[in-house]
Amino acid sequence: MTRTTSKPFSQRQLRVGAEIQHALAWILERGEVHDPGLMERSVTVTEVQMSPDLRHARVFVVPQGGGDSRAVIAALNHARTFLRRRLGEEVRLRFSPALDFAPDRSFETADRIEHLLREPAVARDLAMQQEKADGHNDDR
Repeated sequence: MTRTTSKPFSQRQLRVGAEIQHALAWILERGEVHDPGLMERSVTVTEVQMSPDLRHARVFVVPQGGGDSRAVIAALNHARTFLRRRLGEEVRLRFSPALDFAPDRSFETADRIEHLLREPAVARDLAMQQEKADGHNDDR
């Protein structure tokens, strides 16, 4: 499920995605998935993006405590049939969506951007921009 357009998600997609996010988090929290890749691992469901027809859901997850998410993603994708069935019992929808689990890279991206902003050259450029903006505002 890839978004080929820049069209924003509808309110319905967002609402259903949030409902599925909460239901999946509850199912995983209760330890209902008995997969060796998930044993003794806590998983945070950070976001669920729904397709426009609500038949497909991309579920973004992060293993708590960090670490390699490949084993967790593989275990969740292996258990997707069970999770889809359980999700159908928890959330009232016409169709239970097909689930595709993916690692959430937004925290890594935010850390990388923060690291870049702290570099001396970038900090110097930002300070120069701020000085220009302050000087421009004093002319009013």
